[in-house]
Amino acid sequence: MEGGAAAVSAEKTVESASYTYWVREVSRDAAPLPVPKKIDPADACNQPNQTHLGSAWNRAGTWEEKNLNKWATDRIKELLAPVSLEFSGGKAEIAEVTRCSGDAFLVTVRNKKRVGYTYELTLKVKGEWHIGGEKKKVKGHIDVAEFSFGELDDLQIEVKLSEDKDVAAQDKQRIVQDLKSFLRPLKEKLLQFEEELKAR
Repeated sequence: MEGGAAAVSAEKTVESASYTYWVREVSRDAAPLPVPKKIDPADACNQPNQTHLGSAWNRAGTWEEKNLNKWATDRIKELLAPVSLEFSGGKAEIAEVTRCSGDAFLVTVRNKKRVGYTYELTLKVKGEWHIGGEKKKVKGHIDVAEFSFGELDDLQIEVKLSEDKDVAAQDKQRIVQDLKSFLRPLKEKLLQFEEELKAR
């Protein structure tokens, strides 16, 4: 009877020990518990200067992503709105960036900085052309298909004119061809945007 009670008591001891193995009783051979130590500000200042990118908390340079949408959207609008061109038969300007949707970000990973973006634009254009001996005001918009970081060589635009019954079809075609000339200055401005983004 006593042997059976001892066996049950031993089983209970093993079960309780295995369940609470991480709540060890302090014994002589156990490692001492860590003691908090206050950091001296002078010691912190004497640390060797390590150049690191990203936030102060991210000293190891692990993955950190920063959203740059507001800055990028505002900057694209600033760069594109004043663009204007003159043609043999008239002149036009980008009056407003009516749609500027997309994302821009800065990623710090392994202490290296990488930037990226993806945007789509709609630009309101207005201008004047000499048609049939008189000046005609023309309005329309340019759609810039989705473009991303490093892909500006493939930039594509589509020009659409507002309905105007006073302008003949062949004159409209000429105006559309003229407005497609905005592709080059748009690329230049967006390359400037990319360089500014990389410098952030």
